[in-house]
Amino acid sequence: MGSSFPYLADPLPRAFAHRGWHLDELAGLENSLPAFQRAFAEGYRYIETDVHATSDGVVVVHHDTHLDRTTDGSGAIASQTWEQLKGVKVGGKAALSRLEDVLEELPHARFNIDVKADQAVRPFVEVLQRTGAHDRVAAASFSDARLARLRKLAGPKLVTAVGPRSVLALWARGKLPVLPLRRLVAGVMAQVPVRQGALRVVDKAFVSIAGRSGIEVHTWTIDDPAEMRALLDLGVHGIVTDRPDLLREVLIERGTWQQA
Repeated sequence: MGSSFPYLADPLPRAFAHRGWHLDELAGLENSLPAFQRAFAEGYRYIETDVHATSDGVVVVHHDTHLDRTTDGSGAIASQTWEQLKGVKVGGKAALSRLEDVLEELPHARFNIDVKADQAVRPFVEVLQRTGAHDRVAAASFSDARLARLRKLAGPKLVTAVGPRSVLALWARGKLPVLPLRRLVAGVMAQVPVRQGALRVVDKAFVSIAGRSGIEVHTWTIDDPAEMRALLDLGVHGIVTDRPDLLREVLIERGTWQQA
């Protein structure tokens, strides 16, 4: 499963530090270079993050469309230049980072990157081309159209997650085995919540049909050790967490922790 991609060459399960390691003295520093550096230093090879693009096409690491929640800046990222943003501090402490700088500072880390806006697609692909980072970056999005554009621009060497329509197709195929999957599913990772409202997304049937289709199932955002154990017992291939300390403990006790 996914073995043709260097990004997916490590043994399962995959442990993802969601927005880096933002615990203890790093609380409030999600999606910052110190959070990413700490996650890698703590043994996490896979780091989940998000990107937007400035008005002049610079790809910056940030989750929200606006700066206000997590930084000392304000306003929409897409309406400002990098010159205007380069002094912004995450949590009032850590500089807002360009994706290119993060990739350079952590050359051995693997990043799962949610491309949050259409405006960021082409600049994101251009960063990968300049840095040669295709083998250690995977792209995700909640937009099927955005994912299709990423695949078109980056080509087949970029690992991508499946989009919402593909997730629905996998889920439906698990409930109704007669439904065909061909041409409905694009991507090699299904990164999904365990539940969507009242609907249970990740169950034995979903994990089974995804696995048989060559698609890994990564669940987010899982912070409870009991739920981590239950999902691993179910056969999920990866877990995204805001409590990387607890996930590491669970994987160590199961003998499946893979130190970066």
